[in-house]
Amino acid sequence: MSSSGSNRSAPAKQAAGAFDVRNVIAALIGFYGVVLVLLGLFSDTAADRERTGDVNANLWAGLAMLVFAAAFALWSRLRPIVVEAPPDRQDPEDDGSGATGGGPSLRKD
Repeated sequence: MSSSGSNRSAPAKQAAGAFDVRNVIAALIGFYGVVLVLLGLFSDTAADRERTGDVNANLWAGLAMLVFAAAFALWSRLRPIVVEAPPDRQDPEDDGSGATGGGPSLRKD
């Protein structure tokens, strides 16, 4: 005995991938983190150190941003958003020729 829903296939599921907002956040924060790390390594002056209390603020902020971006990327990789694929809207009897009836097509391409 079969149930009426057993002959239907379950909708296909797929990961959101690049469209997951966590990937976008990770990329942006990571990019800014790299910029700040580079500024902290190559553009640190005595005047900057004096203003921040002898702390390389760009370097530490950049490293924190890189850790944050890595955490978001890892989160996105370990727990992906799964969305249902849109149902196939094409008629199963459609052969792709564009013909709408049983007779020959009158379309001129």
